[in-house]
Amino acid sequence: MTAPNDIWQPAPTDLTLLPDEIHVWRIDLDQPESQLQNLAATLSSDETARAERFYFQEHRQRFIAGRGILRTILGSYLGIQPLHVEFNYQHRGKPVLADKFADSRLAFNLSHSQGLGLCAVNCTRPIGVDLEYIRPMSDLEALAKRFFLPREYEMLRSLSPNQQQEIFFRYWTCKEAYLKATGDGLSQLEQVEVSLTPTEAAKLQITEDWSLFELVPANNYVAAVAVENFGWDLKCWQY
Repeated sequence: MTAPNDIWQPAPTDLTLLPDEIHVWRIDLDQPESQLQNLAATLSSDETARAERFYFQEHRQRFIAGRGILRTILGSYLGIQPLHVEFNYQHRGKPVLADKFADSRLAFNLSHSQGLGLCAVNCTRPIGVDLEYIRPMSDLEALAKRFFLPREYEMLRSLSPNQQQEIFFRYWTCKEAYLKATGDGLSQLEQVEVSLTPTEAAKLQITEDWSLFELVPANNYVAAVAVENFGWDLKCWQY
């Protein structure tokens, strides 16, 4: 299922998340200085320390924006101030809500590329999202040979160079979104089979029931959201 670029809407003031809904937020990580100061004030001490470790100012500012906006989004679902959102961290550093928020059943995942971020949220199943900026890569074919299944690799090689870039990142985001939802690492990329073509939406070739949504959040970007089960109502919000 592919979501076009024009579906991103302002979130309603009375935001609710129903059990059959997936909410995906599009986030601009390049925020003005005044907004960055407000977002920085919502971070925990360990997040502030992590931000200070970035060498480049642009990367530091984007981290502050991403984490502060994530706190704001989650706080809106939980009915609390962004500063009061607390996280635990899984073994690969993936943030999840602290145990005190377990009753909300809120699951989320975050991805960013360049100055854009996506946050996917639902309240019944683990969820994964991946976002990539489409860019030239000198080692594209070598990466595909290493991480893609033979039929995926051969399909990629049959395309023109311009098509190869977009298809490579479509494969990559679909695989990584699924692995982020399941908690498996990137070492499992070659074990996740995805079927897609330049004109057909991607599908996961697995025995379990999983939904896969392809998104076009901006020009020259591709993204995917993976979540267990079918019948989801996808809503896309612009932060």
